[in-house]
Amino acid sequence: MKRITVEMLKAREACSDQVELFERVFPRGAPVSMRSFAKARKARLDPRWTAHLLRAPALAEYEKACDAAWAEYEKACAPALAEYEKACAPAWAEYEKVRDAAWAEYEKVRAPAWAEYKKVRDAAEKARAPAWAEYEKVRDAALVAALRGEEER
Repeated sequence: MKRITVEMLKAREACSDQVELFERVFPRGAPVSMRSFAKARKARLDPRWTAHLLRAPALAEYEKACDAAWAEYEKACAPALAEYEKACAPAWAEYEKVRDAAWAEYEKVRAPAWAEYKKVRDAAEKARAPAWAEYEKVRDAALVAALRGEEER
């Protein structure tokens, strides 16, 4: 493959907004090159999506190369990640201790407030029920009258 075209992207059902952007950035298609990929990234296109254009053997080779590169990346990052987690552990433990105490205090205060809210809400619901029933009755009667009036027109 020497060039990526709008037709190719559409055939593989690329997102329409990305196809439109691709067409603006590469009006005559994009040559398959590192330079085109850099230009695509700069325009906020994701050149990795073009892997959807690969046939099975080429896709398998691509995935094999990516898997190896990812393994190397994780290997390179592992010491820094371990150091980061070691540095964060005491702060995280302190955070959890403080959070747990705050949550317990919240629950202690919330429980009676919630019970009072439910009591007041239930009383309000009971008080408004007759008015709501009357409203529905009037509303339904008005709608029936309106619908019957439509028949007469």
